[in-house]
Amino acid sequence: MQNLFECRVRYEKIDEQSGHEKTITECYLVDAVSHGEAESRMYKEMEAMIRGEFVVKSVRKVNYTEIFENEDGDIWYKSKISFETVDDKSGKGKRVSNNILVLASNVKDAFDKIHEGMGGMTVDFDINAIAESPILDFFPYFNGDEEVTDGKTEAYKD
Repeated sequence: MQNLFECRVRYEKIDEQSGHEKTITECYLVDAVSHGEAESRMYKEMEAMIRGEFVVKSVRKVNYTEIFENEDGDIWYKSKISFETVDDKSGKGKRVSNNILVLASNVKDAFDKIHEGMGGMTVDFDINAIAESPILDFFPYFNGDEEVTDGKTEAYKD
């Protein structure tokens, strides 16, 4: 079970066109045990990526039932899917909605990746929405037993 947190990081960046400093806020997704750990991991990850001072402005828990990563993708899309399920107690059907995050190159690619990823579902599902997410990167959780293949998480692994 993943505990996912959306973290917003604020820092000063030099605008390439004007040469002036401007304050920007970027959004990242972290898999962590708690809010405190998510904030701590963001500081560790950002130290390797940002020169100068930065601050983690917010950490909020988010609910994604699935995350589909794609090495060819460069934009995170948030998608809402729904499907019909049967309540065990009452025997009545009810509509269930889930949020999915998918890394893709465009909306059509995101649509295709969702269908690929959900291919094992035995029930029909509808894709109700696909929208570009502000998330720039995802930092998965490792407990130390896994082999690290992503250079960004290697610094976190002790």
